[in-house]
Amino acid sequence: MFATPAYAQAADGAAGAGPAGLLMQFLPLIALFVLFYFLMIRPQQKRMKAHQQMIANVKRGDQVVLSSGMIGKVVRVEDKEVGVEIAQGVNVKVVKAMISEVRVRGEPAAANDAKV
Repeated sequence: MFATPAYAQAADGAAGAGPAGLLMQFLPLIALFVLFYFLMIRPQQKRMKAHQQMIANVKRGDQVVLSSGMIGKVVRVEDKEVGVEIAQGVNVKVVKAMISEVRVRGEPAAANDAKV
């Protein structure tokens, strides 16, 4: 008495009829996937490719920043690992993938204090 009975509607002439109606139902989903690809997946692939290129070009004498934030100088390069001198006489072995930035030899580090 409070709820009205629901009746099935005929599919003839509605947007869900035929292959065109099916395409119109999936079009927002396809558009969402294309938008997701260009805003999320593609930039991530570019960053990953640039990082792999940077790691492949690491050479002895480069100043590197590790993912932990430590800064050191590369003293030895192997296939998957590098030897990094983090202090005078303190060498550590680091996995190449954990290098987040490579600073070339002549590039000075930015100062922490603000000059007025």
